[in-house]
Amino acid sequence: MAKDIKNVFISHIHEDDAGLGKLKSLLDKNGLTIRDSSINSSNPNNAKNHDYIRSSILAPQIDWAGTLIVYVSHNTKDSEWVNWEIEYAAKNDKRIVGVWEHGAKDCELPSALKEYADAVVGWHGNSIIDAINGKDSWENPDGGPCDPVPIKRHRC
Repeated sequence: MAKDIKNVFISHIHEDDAGLGKLKSLLDKNGLTIRDSSINSSNPNNAKNHDYIRSSILAPQIDWAGTLIVYVSHNTKDSEWVNWEIEYAAKNDKRIVGVWEHGAKDCELPSALKEYADAVVGWHGNSIIDAINGKDSWENPDGGPCDPVPIKRHRC
């Protein structure tokens, strides 16, 4: 049986680059191969102009992807870049899925993820794949259900 393949952009902070490989491996073991267009240490961005980075580097990579995955760790909430990527994806009708870092505890979600996420799931391959494929669910880092979230806002 052939594996399913999805184009994604993984929004993260660079200190979490090592976790991206673990995420890809987890998904691959569970039957989903992802092609990741995000900027990371193996695909660096050497530009300095923030407007150029947003319009000419990040936007096309997010446009290419069908889903924006947000890798949620302790410092993700403070990243201006992560919040911008989420807001851009939301404006362009991309599916937005938060994935808690493996073993995460006491992490806060980025503000834009709280507002625009379609799903936020724990470190479980099947839950992540279900979320990428369209299942809207909200989980704590351990995979258990979290408190109810407000109804997602839709643009007119």
